Amino acid sequence: MDGVDDLVGFLHRHPPFDTLTTAELERLAAAGRLVDAEPGQLVWDGFAAPADVLWVVLDGEVELWDDSGTLVEGPDEVLAPGGVFGFSALLTRDAIGPRAIAQGPARLLRLPGSVVAPVFSSSAGVRFLVRNLAAPSNRPGPVPAYSTVDQLVVSPPVIGDPGMTVADAARLMTAHGSRYAVIPLGDGSAAPAPYGLVTDALLRERVLAAGRPADTPVVEVVTTPATTVSETLAADALIELTERGLDYLVVTDRAGGVRGVVVPDDFVVSPSAAGVPLREQVTRAGSAAELISLGRRVPPLVRDMLHRGRTAAEITAVRSTITDAVQRRALSLVLERHPDLREDEITWLALGSNGRREPVLSSDVDSAAVLADSVDTPARVAAYRRAFAEVDGLLGRVGLHVDEHHATPGAASFARTREQWRRAARRWLADPLSGQALIMTSLLLDARPILGDPGLPVVVEVFGDIRSHPRTFVLMLQESLARRARLRTMRDVLVRRGGTFDIKTHALAPVVDMARCAALSVRSAELSTRARLAAAAGSPILDPDQAHTLIEVFEVLQRIRLSYQLAQLERGDPATDVLSMHRLSPLDRSLIAQAVREVAAIQRRVANLAQLLDPEEWVRSPHPA
Repeated sequence: MDGVDDLVGFLHRHPPFDTLTTAELERLAAAGRLVDAEPGQLVWDGFAAPADVLWVVLDGEVELWDDSGTLVEGPDEVLAPGGVFGFSALLTRDAIGPRAIAQGPARLLRLPGSVVAPVFSSSAGVRFLVRNLAAPSNRPGPVPAYSTVDQLVVSPPVIGDPGMTVADAARLMTAHGSRYAVIPLGDGSAAPAPYGLVTDALLRERVLAAGRPADTPVVEVVTTPATTVSETLAADALIELTERGLDYLVVTDRAGGVRGVVVPDDFVVSPSAAGVPLREQVTRAGSAAELISLGRRVPPLVRDMLHRGRTAAEITAVRSTITDAVQRRALSLVLERHPDLREDEITWLALGSNGRREPVLSSDVDSAAVLADSVDTPARVAAYRRAFAEVDGLLGRVGLHVDEHHATPGAASFARTREQWRRAARRWLADPLSGQALIMTSLLLDARPILGDPGLPVVVEVFGDIRSHPRTFVLMLQESLARRARLRTMRDVLVRRGGTFDIKTHALAPVVDMARCAALSVRSAELSTRARLAAAAGSPILDPDQAHTLIEVFEVLQRIRLSYQLAQLERGDPATDVLSMHRLSPLDRSLIAQAVREVAAIQRRVANLAQLLDPEEWVRSPHPA
């Protein structure tokens, strides 16, 4: 494989080069250098110094070590022909490895970074990074603490002015060595302000290629509105970026100010992208059998993230994204057997813990379906419900727990047309004591569309109309306070009496319920318990210290819960929320006891306030969410 034509043909067969044009491949092949390595030869040490090179294995095998220490424990990965390494160091411009040693006689292609770096700006390059950056190591070790996307911002943002020309924007970008500039839009009355984004690619496409003059106003060529994220988990941000085919995400603070911009390259150093490769495999599953097989990989993924020190919030968010993908793919596979039913007539809602992105290994899959109003006959509605029951069956075989209380689209109460949902929601809000009105309202408040209409009117309506129904809010608050964290049970635990403790019912659920009501009181539409508590900090229900305490308590309890459930699965037992206290360490027992005392104390304070203040005013009073 000495000629350029041979190299072009080889590269064309392997990602991330397989979508490049022949001319682009020829340029790569011409710039590369062939390297022959003897068995045991050190090919490259990515820990020695920052490098500007990418390696492709052409023949033979190469062993990779992701640890800068000794080589005693064996390689983390062995690459065959077509394997690529060095991209992490190339994109981060840092000496982060790996160390590469030829396993036997090997031939490699050494590509200069200046030529190959643009490959990773393509959609194929992004997909390659997504599939490779979260691959688990054989050896546990410290990982960077990148949990939220704002922690990935590495340089101050380049911010232009809406009155500038494209020439001004190009000069600004050149002066800062940047591939983008953020352009504030609007008249300043909107909060947060909308932004546009101008990039090198846009200037080439919309100005140079279109023959527009240099004095063209920049607002005429920007991407608008730019996609923004704020305090989002890095894993969620990466999924947003890849699912929508974006090259940039604008990162803002809570007030809407620009903190910076992140690109796919920035996620290479973030372990928060764990689970994305598995989610992609789920999305492409070609059969029910393949989907079932992929579902078995979730507990090992959770175990790996837990052992690597990831937060419980991050672990459950990753599990939620995979559960979403499993539900979407299960629905598609079922509908393939029912050509008379259409996916575009369905909006699928994740409810409960999965709606809040907080599912653990024991969590039920609560869900609902909103059918288009074009599904206008009882027979058609019944046909959809029968198909949804098949989805439930498939989810069970995948390893997901379908709700035992029938919070599933296979049940009549959870599969309705939009108009039926609207009428029911209005009825529940107006008369919260009728039937299961409070339960259904709480479920909808945790609803998150994962397929179909992302701005589902019935969900928006529940959030919007709760302010017009303070009586419903008061009853929900009272209901949240009725389920108390149980200190007496914990005193029994500390002396080993009783033997078990339901961590969900007597510790976590009270926090979830208080967070939901607190968020409603400040008109926040946040879904996760952590985000709801943060939004409600300083409200009449929760002062900042109490909100922060509950956030910490929730994290501690969720982490203990996950650890215990993993141990259950490893023993061959089903994952449950009932903890046998003798199986916990003294430290975990002490943490649970302290957490429950904290929750109970805050519940008592809120209950006292409810007697002294008019909760109806809490809903009406302004508060910055």
